[in-house]
Amino acid sequence: MSDPRPIGVLDSGTGGLTVAHEIGRLMPGERLIYAGDTARFPYGNRSEETIRSFALQGAENLFGRDIKLLVVACNTISAVALEAVERQARDIPVIGAVLPGARAAALRTADRKIGVIGTPATIRSGAYKKAIDRIDSAIKVYETATPLLIPLVEEMMFDHDITRLAVQLYVYEMIDLGVDCLILGCTHYPPLFAVIQGTVGTRMQIIDSALWTAKEVQDILTALDLRNESAGGGPGQSQFYFTETPLHTAGQLPLFFGEVLPRQETISFGGERKQ
Repeated sequence: MSDPRPIGVLDSGTGGLTVAHEIGRLMPGERLIYAGDTARFPYGNRSEETIRSFALQGAENLFGRDIKLLVVACNTISAVALEAVERQARDIPVIGAVLPGARAAALRTADRKIGVIGTPATIRSGAYKKAIDRIDSAIKVYETATPLLIPLVEEMMFDHDITRLAVQLYVYEMIDLGVDCLILGCTHYPPLFAVIQGTVGTRMQIIDSALWTAKEVQDILTALDLRNESAGGGPGQSQFYFTETPLHTAGQLPLFFGEVLPRQETISFGGERKQ
């Protein structure tokens, strides 16, 4: 059976483009409907109540578009509002961005010491520590909020002295603690993979939560026999919605999708097109 319905991708902004890119790489036949709340980004410094409210608005927009699965491609929403989104989902499978990365790290740490970097809201929630504790309570988890990194990624300053200094500020303590596995607990962070790996050297494995979230999507669709095996997928057949079109988006989309770009439209999370 081939299911041509699209995969819904919910994000607080544009960080989830990393997840969308990995889904497209793993499953080039799938269509995506992406909803990024760029008008109210970032979520990471907001209250849990506000994050849940915004997340439910975005999720409801996607649930109304005949999607076959929803991936919450934002660690902040996954950490704070995933259960609320799952309750709203009815019979649509929902995958968050926290558990896949937590599982991957728990399987790969040799010294039983895992580090997590993410937004203040993700770190405050303790979502990664809770997830890893459920997998193996003997693993020590060290979490650090890294609010300077998202603006640097938004400005596409992936290879810059300021970025390297910010990464050093956040991860040197992880090195001192003997962490051997570091989770990039924000889907904005994969473009900084090389800078982070260069900072920690070979002493740490870097876990890309975007990659492992996409792998989870692949596994669930395969298990439920919902993969699209027919032609006609990929970014050219996908639709990306933003609540505001930020200037940097024009540069980010080609970075992840090359010359064939998804269609873009500006909407409100209420569903109507913005004027």
